[in-house]
Amino acid sequence: MLSPDYIVGLTDGEGSFGVFIYPPSKKRGTKYYRIEYRYYIHLREDELPLLEKVKHFFKCGNIYFQKDTRKNHRNGYRFEISSKGKIKEVVMPFFREHLLHSMGRKNDFKLFCQIHKIAENKKHLQKQDVERINKFKAKMHK
Repeated sequence: MLSPDYIVGLTDGEGSFGVFIYPPSKKRGTKYYRIEYRYYIHLREDELPLLEKVKHFFKCGNIYFQKDTRKNHRNGYRFEISSKGKIKEVVMPFFREHLLHSMGRKNDFKLFCQIHKIAENKKHLQKQDVERINKFKAKMHK
């Protein structure tokens, strides 16, 4: 069984917090902006057993194969939690209790939580909400 400290270290080195914003789309039948959250860890293809342990640790999420055709890169697997409920109930409380160490990931998690707070209580995001979210999002992954 993996320890919380191991998960924190793995996330500091190989993890990420992502926010994706989708505009209204007549094609998809949506009238409002939609926000998706993702926490993931990406590892080389031969590290799949470790990602399976991570999935067992969190008791949620999925693992996806990622083909990489770039020179000097290998295929890999990605453990990902994208359910809004699991992000709120599992990921955010875990990383609030078990603090990240790297400044980059720590900052990304802080911004991830701020974006979640803006969007969480809104039934439908307004343009000004999306603009605030985009400002926070632009500061992520620096």
